[in-house]
Amino acid sequence: MRIALAQFIAGPEKEANLRRMLALAEQAAGAGARLVLFPECSMAYLPPERPPASVAEPLDGPFVHELAAAAARHGVALVAGLFERGPDAERAYNTVVAVDPTGRLAGAYRKIHLYDAFGYRESDRIAAGGGDTLVFALDGLTFGVQTCYDVRFPELSRHLVARGAEVVLLPAAWMHGLLKESHWEVLLRARAIENTAYVAAAGLTGRPFTGSSMLVDPERLRSVRRTNPSLEHVRPDVYARWAPAAAAR
Repeated sequence: MRIALAQFIAGPEKEANLRRMLALAEQAAGAGARLVLFPECSMAYLPPERPPASVAEPLDGPFVHELAAAAARHGVALVAGLFERGPDAERAYNTVVAVDPTGRLAGAYRKIHLYDAFGYRESDRIAAGGGDTLVFALDGLTFGVQTCYDVRFPELSRHLVARGAEVVLLPAAWMHGLLKESHWEVLLRARAIENTAYVAAAGLTGRPFTGSSMLVDPERLRSVRRTNPSLEHVRPDVYARWAPAAAAR
């Protein structure tokens, strides 16, 4: 399977971003891609004075509708980040949708771990997801989805792999910062190694983002899992005893 990582610069206008995304989807499909992964916040990158709730849409809104139409038109799966209407007027969900090559919505994932770090507070404008995760199948492969800052929490990647994911898809808007580009690469590689899974990450580019989209290959997935069956050595019985202490931190 050919996967396209559609790194691009997103601005504040949804319509302009969508036009760029549809052009990239057409280009990728023409090159033989079966899945196109767009970054987090593909719908819009907003200045601080414009809250995400001001552009948020429901999952049956025009943004997802246009993605679905393009997926069906080109026969390619599209995975992209958007702002979904949230639980109140002040906050949106930071959501990733997956649309299959027939235009059907395969599912949606609301970002669980919000980026309250390096002086930024995503939780002021974004509501955290409740914990539902997204795993879907395409052409004999199983994909799991997480978003940007989620990569710093290995529990989520392991959960997706436990649900059958062979490829972890990670849309991101990874910001520049001290050693952050190094963190990005190391974290993606670590998630691939520890889970013996592919990791595909697409990042927004242009200031203040790093771009640096990446596909990490565990080198022949099934043979690696036979040679290094680390997933069979997981000890949930032991980890369950640790949970109260971890929750208390």
